Amino acid sequence: MRQANSLPRMLRQDGMVVAPGAYDCITARLIERAGFPAVYMTGSGTAASLGYPDYGLATMSEMADNAGRIAAAVDLPVIADADTGFGNELNMVRTVREYVRRGVAALHVEDQTFPKKCGHLDDKEVVPLDDFLAKIRAAAEARTDSDFLIIARTDARAVIGFDEAIRRANAALEAGADAAFVEAPETMDEMEAVPGLVGGPCLLNIVRGGKSPDVSLDAAERMGYKIAILPSLLLVGAIGACEGMLDELKTSRVHPVPPNDMSVRERFRIFGADEWDALRNRYRERPQGTAPGKVPAAGK
Repeated sequence: MRQANSLPRMLRQDGMVVAPGAYDCITARLIERAGFPAVYMTGSGTAASLGYPDYGLATMSEMADNAGRIAAAVDLPVIADADTGFGNELNMVRTVREYVRRGVAALHVEDQTFPKKCGHLDDKEVVPLDDFLAKIRAAAEARTDSDFLIIARTDARAVIGFDEAIRRANAALEAGADAAFVEAPETMDEMEAVPGLVGGPCLLNIVRGGKSPDVSLDAAERMGYKIAILPSLLLVGAIGACEGMLDELKTSRVHPVPPNDMSVRERFRIFGADEWDALRNRYRERPQGTAPGKVPAAGK
C-alpha cells in the first residue's frame, strides 16, 4: 500500500504534513497537482456531496467508498474522516478493515455520541472515556497493515473542558492511537499548548470561521503540530466560484469566463488523459514482423 507506507515516514521527518480537504476525485487531483504531500478526505465535504449537512447522516459504506475513490485517484497518502466509527467497538473493527481495504493511509475516529455533528457546531455530546478507549483499542488491533495510522479525535473541549480533552487525547495514545486530534481549541493559548501537553503527534484542524482562532501554517508548525488539515478550503471555494458563475450566466445569458480558463484537452489532462492515451496507443501498436490480424506465437 504505497499511500499508507509514506505517511508514517512523513511524520517521522521534521516539519508538518499539510493535507487540504478533498470531497471527491476532482478536488483530490487538484491537491496533488498543487504539490501538497497528502490529501484529507473531509467528512463534512463528503456529506455535502451527498446533499446532507455534517450531522452524521453519511453511512460507513458511503464514507469508505468515497475515501477509496480518492485514494485510487492520487499517488498521495489519504487521511480520512471516519466519524465515530459508526457504532461501538465492533463497528469500529469493520470500519478500519473497510478503510484499509480501500487503500486509505489513516483515519480519525472521535468521541462524540452517534449521530455526530461538525466539530465546530454547538450542542455536541461525547461518550464516556471508557467507551472511546474501547473503540481506539479495537481500531488499533483491527488494522491488517501496520503502516495504517489511527488518529484519535476528541471533541471534549466544547463539552467538558480543555483539561479533559488533553486527558482523553493522552489516554487514546496509550490505548493504541498513533496521533491525537484535539478538536476546536478555543483560544490561541490552548492551541499553542496542545502539542506540549499531548504525548504524541498532534493534528490541527484549520477551519475558517470555526471555533478556533485563525492561524497560519507556519505558526502551526512552530507550535509543534505534525499534521494540519483544511477540510473546507476547496468546498467553500467551489461554492463561491460556482455561485458566482451561475449568477453571471443568469445575468449575461453568455457562458462566463471561468477564473482559471482552459481548453477541453487541458481539463482532461488534469485527470490523466495523456496516460490513458499512451495506454490505448500501446495496445494498438502491432509488433514488428507481425502481419495484420496475426498474433505472435507465445514466446516470440
